[in-house]
Order: sequence, then structure tokens, then C-alpha cells
Amino acid sequence: MTEHMEGGKHRTPLSQRIAQALLRLAGWRAGPFPDIQRAVIAGGPHTSNWDGVLALVSRSALQQDVNVMIKHSLFKGPLGWLLHRLGAMPIERGKAGGMVEQTVAQFRQRDKLLIAVTPEGTRSNAEQWKLGFYRIAKQANVPIILALADYQAKTFSFPVVIYPSDDMEADLQQIYAHFASATPKHPGKLSVPVREHYRK
Repeated sequence: MTEHMEGGKHRTPLSQRIAQALLRLAGWRAGPFPDIQRAVIAGGPHTSNWDGVLALVSRSALQQDVNVMIKHSLFKGPLGWLLHRLGAMPIERGKAGGMVEQTVAQFRQRDKLLIAVTPEGTRSNAEQWKLGFYRIAKQANVPIILALADYQAKTFSFPVVIYPSDDMEADLQQIYAHFASATPKHPGKLSVPVREHYRK
């Protein structure tokens, strides 16, 4: 959490205070965030555009420097500066090596890097997950932090840290089960792997 000093006292940044106030007004709680400097953050279950709004507000409320991957062409001109400020990281989708290799290279160059992804890829009935997030974590030798939006408990939490093992399927089943433990905005839109674990 980032704080500023003023007159010998800690002063919470305005953006953080606004985000915390918004969460309180909505009846939501965010955090705590684990003390980890380098990780892939897998967010879900993803069934609504509100999931992204919650993630952004929670990011500000917790003052975590979390990056999201966006295609590099959007970084041209003034918009590029804004995207960088918001934590976006340019990815050249057509570049040799692909997104996984580019992101792994970023991890190798930085002492601190948190990258957020939505492995379900869509907010409606995904048949299967996009597994780039897992391959990134495995190749970069960093953990996967699960970020869960629970619309029943009204919490945006980070309850589990998973270190990729040599058994990807077992790791994925564990992640699916944790995603299924959170009540989504629209249960009928759960991705198939999560729905198989969902018993609410």
C-alpha cells in the first residue's frame, strides 16, 4: 500500500480514498493482497462487465501496481501515456514468440511485476480456458494469485496463491474449484470448467 508523508504523518492518496469510499458505499470489501512482488493474477469468475469495474476500483483501493496486457497498437499518441499510467503493458499479438514469451521476458527484466488476466477469456459460457496465464507463471517461475469476485459475500479477495507444479491438470482443477467457491454476478454464464465444480 502506498502512502505519502505530510508533516510527519502518513497521508493516504486521494485516488485510494475515493476507491475505498466507493467500495464502502457499495457494501464491498477488497483485500488483503498477499505480500508478493512478482506474480500472475488470475481473476474470476468472469460473468459480467462489473467484474472489471470491481477489479479496477479494488486495484486503486489497495494501491497495487497491477498491469494488464493490451495490444501495442493502442499505445500510439497521447492514449499510450494514459494506458501506461493505468498499468497497461503493450503486447504485440502477431510478434514471433507470442504473448507468453513476451510476458515471460518482462518478468525476467523486472524485480517487481504483477500481471492480471481473466483466464476464462469471455464473460459468457466459455467452453475452455485460455492457458497462457499458466504457461507464463510456469516459465517465469512465479506464482499465480487468485482474485475472486464474490457477489454474495461482496468481497474482492485474493485467498489463494498457487505455485505451478509438474501436474498442470491438477493445478487447474484446484483453480477451477476455487473459482467455483465464489458466487458470480450471473451463475448461468459460468465457464464450463468452473460450472462443473459449482454447487450453489
